[in-house]
Amino acid sequence: MTQRWRMLGCRGCGSAIVESVLVIAGLPYEREEVDYTQKGPARDRLLALNPLGQVPTVVLPGGKVMSESAAIILHIDETHPAACLLPKVGDPLRSDALRWLIFVVSAIYPTFTYGDEPEKWIGDAGPMLREATHAHRRALWKQLESVTGAPWFLGETRSALDLYIGVMTHWRPRRDWFEAECPKLFAIAKAIDADPRLTTLWAANFD
Repeated sequence: MTQRWRMLGCRGCGSAIVESVLVIAGLPYEREEVDYTQKGPARDRLLALNPLGQVPTVVLPGGKVMSESAAIILHIDETHPAACLLPKVGDPLRSDALRWLIFVVSAIYPTFTYGDEPEKWIGDAGPMLREATHAHRRALWKQLESVTGAPWFLGETRSALDLYIGVMTHWRPRRDWFEAECPKLFAIAKAIDADPRLTTLWAANFD
């Protein structure tokens, strides 16, 4: 039985969130680059594990497959509490962390699912969906900005939410917009950039 995680991911994608969690938690893993948009053996291996063909998809030590970044993070939080990915059960901040974690993955993240390839969903009306999802995403980020603490999202407590912010602010509307419109989120992203444990991972995904 292997003791290493297996990560199927794509450069610059949401897999970087889970990969950063593995790094912070000190969990050994091996990574396979998968362009999930292109047919081929790598995508076939991904589909065999996750019929949605999405990353991140991970294979845990022992062979169990997990997908969905929030589910993976909750699992790691339960099995490796020393990583301090979320406030502990009983901490008043835990309910805030869970609320906004699910907000990010259920409200903000889907704007990329539908906005990146709108023609796939509604054909010629795709450009209208793209603009609508971009505008909605900006409004959602501003909502998150309104509840963001300092120096981390939860105030003095660093959490996996800060890793989401560090990755997702690289995506549209990108860092310049965050600096101007959501300065608290931008400050968290820059602080995550400066974590030496993530230097190699960030260079592989965003440089």
